[in-house]
Amino acid sequence: MLKIQVNSIELDYEDYGTGQVLLLLHGLGSTKKDWDAQVPFFSKKYRVIALDLRGHGDSSIPINDYGVEVMTEDVKAFMDQLKIDKATFVGFSMGGAVAFQMAASYPEYVEHLVIVNSGPDFNTMGSIGEDLLKSRTQFLESKGLDVLAKEISFNMFPEEHQLELRKAFELRCKNNDYHAYYQSFVTLMDWGLGDQLQGIKARTLVVASDMDYTSVAFKQDYVDRMQNARLAIIENSRHGVVIDQPDAFNKVLEKFLEDE
Repeated sequence: MLKIQVNSIELDYEDYGTGQVLLLLHGLGSTKKDWDAQVPFFSKKYRVIALDLRGHGDSSIPINDYGVEVMTEDVKAFMDQLKIDKATFVGFSMGGAVAFQMAASYPEYVEHLVIVNSGPDFNTMGSIGEDLLKSRTQFLESKGLDVLAKEISFNMFPEEHQLELRKAFELRCKNNDYHAYYQSFVTLMDWGLGDQLQGIKARTLVVASDMDYTSVAFKQDYVDRMQNARLAIIENSRHGVVIDQPDAFNKVLEKFLEDE
């Protein structure tokens, strides 16, 4: 377990391998363990770093100061502390939002961009976003985080053979601090790049699951608005594609990295 201090908090991280840096950013309410199937695979050829974002996992849980922009500043300071000039950012869900913001705010730090079942504008998703914000906050307030963790985990891993994946993700989610989860969620739903998306020049791979919460068409739409992006679709997968289809995901990411 490694820790580094940035912006008055500590970030917990893992660091394996050597070479070009892959910086892995997990989803809302989870931890760096989202990447357990990627770290051993890619650390054979790359330096792979997986960190816990603020308020998550073994990183600090501040009382205030949440949101994509704040997490982005943490990641920049983290790279500065480790003297990493550039990295390929691989962001899943909320981690994808942080990766997008890094590419918009600090393009010189971004070698390539990999966005996994995420989007550039959580604040303009229309009724999907509005319904999610309303239903999840009401669920949290009325039933608590433990019940929400069970609900989310079942939706992500509903198949019988996914029981162990479901249990592991549920445990990660229910171990969250309630306030940190709530603040991370509501600030995420208020975040968006807007016109900054078109300014991103980094070579970008967007990975979409065929059974994700948001459609493949939703991802294709923003891919079409980017300068240098392409879409890869992974079949028979839900939101947590890095977990439920790790072999297929690793193959797609490996090809993207080797094609540069």
